[in-house]
Amino acid sequence: MALHPHQKEELAELAVAAMRERGLAPEFSRDALRQLGAIDEPGQDGPNVVDLTALPWCSIDNDDSRDLDQLTASEVLEGGAVRILVAVADVDVLVAKDTPLDRHAQINTTSVYTSARIFPMLPEKLSTDLTSLNPNQVRLAVVTEMVFQPDGALARSTIRRARVHNKAQLAYDAVSAWLTGDGPLPEAADRVPGMDQQLRTQDSVAQQLRANRREQGALDFQTFQPRAVFDGDRVVDVVQQAQNRARQLIEEFMVATNGVTARFLDGKRRASIRRVVRSPERWARIVQVAAEYGETLPADPDSLALEQFLARQRRRDPLRFPDLSLVIVKLMGRGEYVVEAPGGEKLGHFGLAVRDYAHSTAPNRRYPDLITARLLKAALADEKPPYSPTELEYLANHCTRQEDAANKVERQMRKSEAAMLLEACIGELFDGVVTGESKGNTWVRVFSPPAEGKLLPSRAVAVGDKVRARLVATNVERGFIDFEQVD
Repeated sequence: MALHPHQKEELAELAVAAMRERGLAPEFSRDALRQLGAIDEPGQDGPNVVDLTALPWCSIDNDDSRDLDQLTASEVLEGGAVRILVAVADVDVLVAKDTPLDRHAQINTTSVYTSARIFPMLPEKLSTDLTSLNPNQVRLAVVTEMVFQPDGALARSTIRRARVHNKAQLAYDAVSAWLTGDGPLPEAADRVPGMDQQLRTQDSVAQQLRANRREQGALDFQTFQPRAVFDGDRVVDVVQQAQNRARQLIEEFMVATNGVTARFLDGKRRASIRRVVRSPERWARIVQVAAEYGETLPADPDSLALEQFLARQRRRDPLRFPDLSLVIVKLMGRGEYVVEAPGGEKLGHFGLAVRDYAHSTAPNRRYPDLITARLLKAALADEKPPYSPTELEYLANHCTRQEDAANKVERQMRKSEAAMLLEACIGELFDGVVTGESKGNTWVRVFSPPAEGKLLPSRAVAVGDKVRARLVATNVERGFIDFEQVD
């Protein structure tokens, strides 16, 4: 039975309501817009800014990304070492601390992405233009230079302010398809002499770094993050974002850059905001989950043992692996921002298997990264830190809370988007897998389209069971999807 389709505009209104309900600001204040009106050109050079515009910089991001936070470039050195350079947009040069635009960014602390509407942390005039590392534009950036040995060991690193020039705006899926031999070199890369070798070199280093982190116990999850596809105003599909080689390339360089940033500030005897995931308090339950799969994990938290278990399960049962990933992610607990004093205890990031991790690579869309940029620039100029220890403590806790709120908005909207797509499919049958049980409810994930809902079982089921289910009800406003089991 086809129902009257809800419109994209209605989803956008639901997103605004969800933002307000979670204590986030969907609109910019008049003061922020007034400040924005006075900004009409990119940031200008300051002292100690070097010219790196001649390097073969490129950006790799989502197909539809317009807020370009970072660029990469590489150079092969004698003996097989490789110099990797990561440029991060200098947002602070246009958005100074304690200005109206900064105060708005501090409320939300992150851009919130829903399919019907994006709520950028900074206005698009900045985040997609004047502070974005757009192609064929000269922009100011903070550049981290890292020299890696052939085995992936970091030999040395430096950080400096620079002018950069994006030679090619590339997208994950197209770059990945080319790297794996499944597609042509993207046209934007083909136009730049030597860009193909740049990408091969960067991919090679990234895969070595990835292998090294996996050996240290970095966890490789496959989480469930579908997004709606629109045709005009109507939702016509929901697709799951796939991990691929180009995403891994950027992820590895961002992890490395964030490590260098954290150690640089520590070496300058300065406090920093770190992103941490503590050793799981619910490790005993993770051990129980592994036992349900016939595996034995150590009694004390061990990320390498956990990663090896996850890798075996991914190979053994790729269909259900996203659901196992979700269970483990929930049991590990959320990431959080903390302040680390120089020389203090390092909590580290359990999931990434790194000890030093300061969010620094996305200042257009994450507030902790903008804070870190200001700390970095002050350290480079040998100036007094722009934040007191008390301010940093407050901001770390606030960023953790608001990022949680933003994640809840995005999850809520993904449910509403799936309900919108499925509302015309009442009575149809779907194949799925049971993903959870809580408070007397059973949850199912159907495969096509990728969506989760409540299952009314007709017989006893357990997490991981494959089921056939009939769609019986949807509620777009509340994001509810109800199935009944078909024997």
